[in-house]
Amino acid sequence: MEVPKDQIATLLDHGLYNSAQMLGCFLVSSPAANAESAPHLKTESLVLLGDSFFQEREYRRAIHTYKQALQHYKMIPKQNMASSRTALSSNRSSSPNSCNVSVINENEVKFKIASCHCSLNENKAALAEMDGIPVKARNLAMNLLLGKLYRICRQSRAAAAIYKECLRHCPYVLEAITALSELGVTAKDIISLFPQTPNRSGRASSDHIDSSRWLQRYVEAQCCLASNDYKGALELYADLLQRFPNNIHLLLEIAKVEAIIGKNEEAIMNFEKARSIDPYIITYMDEYAMLLKLKSEYSKLNKLVHDLLSIDPARPEVFVALSVLWERKDEKRALSYAEQSIRMDERHIPGYLIKGHLLLTMKRAEAAVSAFRGAQELRPDIRSYQGLVHTYLALSKIKEALYASREAMKAMPQSAKALKLVGDVHASNSGGREKAKKFYESALRLEPGYLGAALALAELHVIEGRNGDAVSLLERYLKDWADDSLHVKLAQVFAATNMLQEALSHYQAALRLNPHNEAAKRGLERLEKQMKGVDPDAPEEDEDDVEDADGDQDETELL
Repeated sequence: MEVPKDQIATLLDHGLYNSAQMLGCFLVSSPAANAESAPHLKTESLVLLGDSFFQEREYRRAIHTYKQALQHYKMIPKQNMASSRTALSSNRSSSPNSCNVSVINENEVKFKIASCHCSLNENKAALAEMDGIPVKARNLAMNLLLGKLYRICRQSRAAAAIYKECLRHCPYVLEAITALSELGVTAKDIISLFPQTPNRSGRASSDHIDSSRWLQRYVEAQCCLASNDYKGALELYADLLQRFPNNIHLLLEIAKVEAIIGKNEEAIMNFEKARSIDPYIITYMDEYAMLLKLKSEYSKLNKLVHDLLSIDPARPEVFVALSVLWERKDEKRALSYAEQSIRMDERHIPGYLIKGHLLLTMKRAEAAVSAFRGAQELRPDIRSYQGLVHTYLALSKIKEALYASREAMKAMPQSAKALKLVGDVHASNSGGREKAKKFYESALRLEPGYLGAALALAELHVIEGRNGDAVSLLERYLKDWADDSLHVKLAQVFAATNMLQEALSHYQAALRLNPHNEAAKRGLERLEKQMKGVDPDAPEEDEDDVEDADGDQDETELL
C-alpha cells in the first residue's frame, strides 16, 4: 500500500492531528483503499481520517467521514468481517479519541458520531445515534454520554437507570453521583450501587473501607446540595476539605454553595483561593463574576473576564461573566451574552439566572418568568425562587408570587431566605404587613445575621411610621456588620425624619465602603438639595430651557 495506515495512527497517537489529516487524504484516495476487493481498507482509512477531524474539532467533517465509513462497512462480506474481527479485536479502543484501530467497531463509530453531534449541541441527533448501540455493547464512556443526553432530553427515568449502571461499573464516576443526586436518588441508594471488593478472607480490605468513606461523604454532600440542605452540604464539604486540603473541586463546590446562600465574603475568598492554586480554571467563574459585581469590584471583574477570554472563549461561563460585566454599560448587549451562554449549554443555570435578572431590569417581566422557570427546571435553588417571586410581584400577580414563595419554603424549610420571600409577598399589600413582619422576624430568628431580612423589616417599620424601631434595628446590625446597604437604609430613614446631618454621615459612610453604590449616590444628591432648601422632587431646568426662555424674551422686546 502506497500510504501505510499505521503511520496515520502514529501521528494521531502523538497529537499531530493536522499532519494526520493531510496524510489521511492521501490514504483515502489511494488505489489500494479504493479497490473493490478491499472495502475494509477504505472503511478503516475513513475512520482514521474522521478521527483527525474529530481531534481538530471539525465535527461536521468528522460526522460526514464516519458515516461514509459506516456505508463502506456495510459492503464488507460477512465472513470477512467475522474473521478479521477475531484476528484483530485486541487492537480496538472505545474512546472517541482512539485511533489505533485495524478493524472498525461499528458501535464505536456510532459513539464518535454521537460525540460530534453532542459537541455541536445537536442532542436529539446524538441520542438517535446512541440508541442504535445495543445495551450489551455499551461501555462506561458510552453510558455516561447516554445518561447526559437522556437528561438533556428530559427523560429522567432513563437517565437515572444509565447513571446507576455507570456506578455499578465504576463508583468513582463523580459526574454520575452528581447527576443521580440531582435526579432525586437518595444517598443510601447511590452508595448501595458501589461494588464491594472483598479480600481473600471474604472481608473488604481496610484500604477499600478508608477510600470508600470519603466517597460516601461526597455522595451525602451532593445529595444535601440537591435537596437544598445547604448547611449540611457545607459541613460535609468542609469535612472532606480537611482530608484533601487545597482540593480545587471542593473549594469551588463550597464557594458555589456560599454564593447561593448569600455568604458572599466567604464565597469570594474561596473562589480566589481556588484561582490562586490554579489561575486557569473556568468552572463556576461566572458565579464569582456575579459576586464581584454585587460587591461593585469592577476592576477585579474586568480582569477576571479578560483572563477567562484568554483561557477559553468558547465556554458558557465566559459569556455569563461577559454579561455581568456589560450589564452597567449596555443591557441589550449583556442580554445577548446571557442568551449565547444558554445556546452553548442548555443546562447552564447561571445563564438563565442572569437572563432573568436582565429581563426584569429591562421591564420585560413575562420573558423573565420563563428564564427563571428554565433555571428552576434544571435545578431549583433559592435564587430561581427569588427571581420568580420578584418577577410575579412586578407583574402584580400576587397569587403566583405567593405560590412560588410557599414552594420555596416547602423545598427549603430551614432557609431564612425562603421565609423572607413569603414575607416579601405579604408586604406587597397593606393588608398583609402584619404577616410579613412575622415572617421577617422568623427569618431573623433562624439566621440572625441575615441582612436582607433586617433591611426588609426596617422598611416595613418605616412604611408603618415606626421610624424609631427601624433606626434601633439597623443600628444594632451596624455594630457587627460594616455594610453599605445598612448605612443607605439608615440614611433614608434619617432623611425621612428630617435628621439631615445624620443622614449625610450615613450616606458618606456607605460611599466610603462602596464608592459605586448607586442608591447612596442618588440619596446624597437628594439630601444636598434638601439641605440647601430646594425641593428634591422639583423638575430641574436644563440649559436648553433657559436658552429658549431668553429667546422668548428677545422676541417680546422686538415686538
